[in-house]
Amino acid sequence: MSEQPAQHSCSTGAMPASAAPYDALLLLSFGGPEGPDDVVPFLENVTRGRGIPRERLKEVGQHYFLFGGVSPINEQNRQLLRALREDFAAHGLDLPVYWGNRNWAPYLTDTLRQVAADGHRRVLTLATSAYASYSGCRQYRENLADALAALRGEGIEPPRVDKLRHYFNHPGFVRPMVDATLAALGELPEEVRAGAHLAFTTHSIPTAAADTSGPAEGHGDGGAYVAQHLDVAALIAEAVREETGTPHPWRLVYQSRSGAPHIPWLEPDICDHLTELHAAGAPAAVMVPIGFVSDHMEVKYDLDTDAATRAAELGLPVTRAATVGADPRFAAAVRELVLERAATERGEHPRRCALGTLGPSHDLCPVGCCPARAPRPAAAGADSPYA
Repeated sequence: MSEQPAQHSCSTGAMPASAAPYDALLLLSFGGPEGPDDVVPFLENVTRGRGIPRERLKEVGQHYFLFGGVSPINEQNRQLLRALREDFAAHGLDLPVYWGNRNWAPYLTDTLRQVAADGHRRVLTLATSAYASYSGCRQYRENLADALAALRGEGIEPPRVDKLRHYFNHPGFVRPMVDATLAALGELPEEVRAGAHLAFTTHSIPTAAADTSGPAEGHGDGGAYVAQHLDVAALIAEAVREETGTPHPWRLVYQSRSGAPHIPWLEPDICDHLTELHAAGAPAAVMVPIGFVSDHMEVKYDLDTDAATRAAELGLPVTRAATVGADPRFAAAVRELVLERAATERGEHPRRCALGTLGPSHDLCPVGCCPARAPRPAAAGADSPYA
């Protein structure tokens, strides 16, 4: 490791608390329904163009109906907005924060329209996905390009939009996950705690998408998506060993598969992994959702409901670590990333903080990074038509 994960903060004291040339931050997220009547329209937005019948969407929506038709993601984004605004204000960073979603209100285009109306011309984007992949990075960049094109079509001159680098290995993301893993271990019965396995979970994606994730020169064998998750998992497992004095076996596993059965996706699935652990005699497991920024539906249902039910059927004690959410350390990390990118844009050479073996990610997604099956315009990259 290049640094110990316990060393959370990069010092920004020598850097001015100025985001110039940027004059706004955009929190860009997936969105989710906020009531039973929203569920099917929301899923229609998510699956638009795939020809999925409405009746099938009602079946898929049962996960949401179990929670009153409300996804927790929107409220969690509101909490993150408050945390960011409070952190920025406390550190003298005068930067307004806006929020737009891909699939539900507040919609991205509406938000960028408001950003332009408020007179902002340079916008930094924080996507609520920490890793490289088509759905976690490139697709958000395509959403940005679509929104900018829509504004131009309305006769509105849109702002220039850039995107913060991937933050999976920033200490402000890693250290809260270390502490959450330690807390989850502490919830296990004492007699099984030392032998507990750590199951680091993230969203499964098609293996073809994984293999082409990240810059083109790194494509193949899971690409950047798998490599970045493995690096974070190793950091957390080592930090837990240092804190407890006990090494815990661990594995990167996957969840939330949604594709056609004949298309290969990343495996093993978390439920299959728990079954394998039990068969091998593991005394307990901790599920650590490193692939997710907040406890949204795929955490609350796929882990807390589905995987927890499987573990209960097996008689395998399990707990689940919390996600980063609105942790003040994550808010501070976003501020540090904003100041770092702003300084870079001003021609300075700020410290770029990153743990693990991979180093800090690129500021500008290169050509060929996380390609789509059908090429589409994408903002905030080397191939952006909106630079």
